[in-house]
Amino acid sequence: MPRSRLEFADEIGIPPLGAAECTEEERRRIMVGRPSVEIPRSPCTGSAVWRGPELAHSRAWEWHLAPAQLDELDAALQAVRVRGTPLLRITADRFPVPGLASQLACMAEELEYGRGFVLVRRIPVERPGLAAAGVLLWGLGRHLGIPVSQNATGHMLGHIEDTHEVRAARPFHTDEADMLALLCLRNDGSGGHAALASSAAVHNTVLARRPELIGGLYRTHFLDRLGEQAPGQRPCHAVPLAHRGLERFSLRYDRHRLESAQRFPDVPRLTPGDLELFDHIDGSAASPELRLDLALAPGDLLLVNNHAVLHSLTTSESTTGPGARFHALRLWLTPHRPRELPPEFWGDAHSPAGGRGGVAPRDVITPQTPTTRKPHDRPVRTPGPIRPVPR
Repeated sequence: MPRSRLEFADEIGIPPLGAAECTEEERRRIMVGRPSVEIPRSPCTGSAVWRGPELAHSRAWEWHLAPAQLDELDAALQAVRVRGTPLLRITADRFPVPGLASQLACMAEELEYGRGFVLVRRIPVERPGLAAAGVLLWGLGRHLGIPVSQNATGHMLGHIEDTHEVRAARPFHTDEADMLALLCLRNDGSGGHAALASSAAVHNTVLARRPELIGGLYRTHFLDRLGEQAPGQRPCHAVPLAHRGLERFSLRYDRHRLESAQRFPDVPRLTPGDLELFDHIDGSAASPELRLDLALAPGDLLLVNNHAVLHSLTTSESTTGPGARFHALRLWLTPHRPRELPPEFWGDAHSPAGGRGGVAPRDVITPQTPTTRKPHDRPVRTPGPIRPVPR
């Protein structure tokens, strides 16, 4: 029989209290999931609160690299190729881009303290090929942070690909890492576009329209691990959806995983209030008042702070002929200077290399791990050494 949140309190680290013994304040704190949590009820402020229509006209979030900087990327790629360095051993030092250093630092600042996303336009990806594009994304990523695994088999690079079997709108969500880096390799016509929404603006909209639902963001919820837990681990993360501190609002939201966790009998049932909160988050993020639609072209690099920005990827509903219309490479990162968050916000997912979040790899790596992940997320094996090629 499903347990209540009160009965689950001891398992998530709260001293057990029977319902009859609880004061109203103790009961409220148990429902939140941490005795010290106070529910903020003021609107979020700052540059992380933005509306899509306003940004669509400013284009301040678009970054264009100078020809000299593109040449520097090409030189760094050739240096990796000449050495034959395996992808996982490429560090920032082995992918030198000194002329880009200051711009990468500005990007990191914008991701953490600004709008929470950056779109770098038109990095050449057609000529080098798929393996080189992976090295390019990895090399830039190492300057911005620490890559973390995207599944239990330890894949660090993932493909997002639209084929004729998979075409659907991906609801607004956040990924399981601090930062998302998405490099578009192919986009034929209407093959795919990204949509973003400010998490803080979504919070403010819900607060203005249904203030009584805000407390649900700070209460413990359960996210399905989708079959990728290690032996002995629970199949769900017990986490709050939101954290507010140091003037910054952080949101962790994936309705697919929240509702999928309900398949486990010991997970507390979602209440009508929970579902109403999710509906308001989904509706606010997708509304024309908040969302920003981005047409992705080959070579576009989208960087997103998952704490500050919800994202969705939409692919075309129809296509003719075989093959993919949209293809992108995905990297998850922990920034070199990540924001402070309570430990329970990420559950127990940590990378051996020092990152946090992601999916902890199992000790035994298998070629294929059956999970309930969405079919459009196609993790692949990390490429081996990049062999020298004639220049």
